Amino acid sequence: MTSFAKNQFETYTISSDTPQAIARFSEYFHQCIKSILPRNIENIIVLCIGTDRSTGDCLGPLIGHKLHRHQNKYTNIHILGTLESPVHAKNLEEYIEKIKREFPSPFIIAVDACLGKFDRVGYINISPGPLKPGAGVNKSLPPIGDMHITGIVNIGGFMEYIVLQNTRLNLVMKMADVISQSLHRNFLLFDGFFTSKEEVFERRIGKDG
Repeated sequence: MTSFAKNQFETYTISSDTPQAIARFSEYFHQCIKSILPRNIENIIVLCIGTDRSTGDCLGPLIGHKLHRHQNKYTNIHILGTLESPVHAKNLEEYIEKIKREFPSPFIIAVDACLGKFDRVGYINISPGPLKPGAGVNKSLPPIGDMHITGIVNIGGFMEYIVLQNTRLNLVMKMADVISQSLHRNFLLFDGFFTSKEEVFERRIGKDG
């Protein structure tokens, strides 16, 4: 993982039911990553963590699946973790090694589902620093990411595995749409980060919002 001087932003949260959630999440993601992304980055990795064997835990693979369809439209952006090839507890360390081996100077955006309080279910968070995958279900996995995005899919604190299995697919799909479409809007214009065309990026975000 690339080291850099952090101009950390505060955690941002938005409900997936918020009017114009995609436009608002797109704008804030742009502001967040602009404040933290160093200029010497060569690759951006979107690491979508989860499994398609659990409704609640399939948020990451769903987002990866939706983004991977557009992979050839992105510049120096790589999507890892899809419905077909998920990144989960059993192979996460292998993927971390793969990133170190195959992608020089990476900036990693980790994406995962999580559990939380009842009144926060359906909320999406963007936070600086690494994600701690598996914490919600008492698994010890290596932290990963330079920034991370999490979606609160259900209530935490009791029988987490059963709760994840009984999460509504409709909610997960809605959150996956907000996150994937927001990231896609930004990634189409990520040449701005590699070629100093930020003014184009900002005009497009404002127009789409």
